[in-house]
This record gives sequence, C-alpha cells and structure tokens, in this order.
Amino acid sequence: MDPTSTNQQNQLIEKCKALGIAITSEQSERLLSYLAALLKWNKAFNLTAITNEQEALDLHLLDSISISPFIEPFDSLIDVGTGGGLPGIPLAILNPDKEFSLLDTNSKKTRFLKQTVYELGLQNVQVIHSRVQDFENNSGYACILSRAFASIEDMVTWTSHLLAEDGQWLAMKGVYPVNEIATLPDRVEVCRSESIQLPSRSEERHLIYLQKHK
Repeated sequence: MDPTSTNQQNQLIEKCKALGIAITSEQSERLLSYLAALLKWNKAFNLTAITNEQEALDLHLLDSISISPFIEPFDSLIDVGTGGGLPGIPLAILNPDKEFSLLDTNSKKTRFLKQTVYELGLQNVQVIHSRVQDFENNSGYACILSRAFASIEDMVTWTSHLLAEDGQWLAMKGVYPVNEIATLPDRVEVCRSESIQLPSRSEERHLIYLQKHK
C-alpha cells in the first residue's frame, strides 16, 4: 500500500473512532476502494456532485458510516434512491450480518453498483433497478432508509407498501426538518430522532425514525 493510501486509511479509522465506531483494516480498505471507484466512475456516470476526495470521504463515506450504530435493530434494509450507493454500500461493508437492497431508477447508477458489489464481494447486497412505487417485496423490510431521496412525506407515501408490519422508516437529514414533519400523513408518526456531529465538520445532521401509528 502506498503512503497516501496508508494515510487515508489511518485518517478514516481515526475519524470513525471519533464517531464511536471501530472498523477493521479490512473494512477500511474496502470502504476506500468503494470511494475510489465512486470517484472514478463519476467522471462518466455523474454519480455525485462532490469530486474532491477529502470532501467525499467526509460528506459521503463518513456521513454514511455515522449511522451504522443506529441501524442495529434492523436485519433487512432497503436504501431507496441510493444513487451511487450511499449510505447502503458503506453500511453493508460494516454490517455483513444484515441484508441490504439498493434501489435506484437510474440504470447507469445501478450498473455501477452491481459492478462494485461484485468487486467488493458483498454477499449481503441486492441491487434493484426500478421506480420505488413499482417495486414489490412480499415480506417487507424492517427499515426503509433514505438519504437526500425526497421529502419525508413523499418517502413514506411512495414506500409504505415495502415496510414490514413492525418496520420503521429512517430518514437522513441535515437541519432538523420541522416543516417536512408537519406535513406527515396522520397514519405516520415520528418515534425517535438523533443528532450526529461529523468529525471536523460544522454541518448539522439528523436521523428521523418514523413508524405507522399502532
């Protein structure tokens, strides 16, 4: 491994430690391999607006990794509007015991995801090319996850048919979304929220858990 890669790996491990998340050397290598592939394919496939490697590490990789402790109760998750695989791919690398489905309507993005899943040897990831409204899953998912996919109202409306009986939605947001929560349908309630502070960043990060009224 070259010195640049070693430094980047050490930085990633230390920043994860600051989040209270321990990752192995093997996991850090896979995470950085994924990030390198994302930035490489981005030149042709327009996967992300962030092209700076350091910014991508902080705002994509660490942002995704930061929610890993908060998905502990869920065994099956679908990342809707996953784009280039965020947060699904990093979470799948850190949680090999959980099953992840990554869904997107863009065929270029799902092609990238399938190649990346193959190259990283991720046995716990399924890539789905579909509109979320058209996709069906008979057993439902324990968690429906989204990051910059849509408003919370649209998220729960479009994906309600994919939620398991006792499942929850988990929306990754920046500033606490007061206005979005105010427009939620009556059948849905916020059951928990968490604030996350990324290392060396000032931006606000919030996780919003939602469920159907009991």
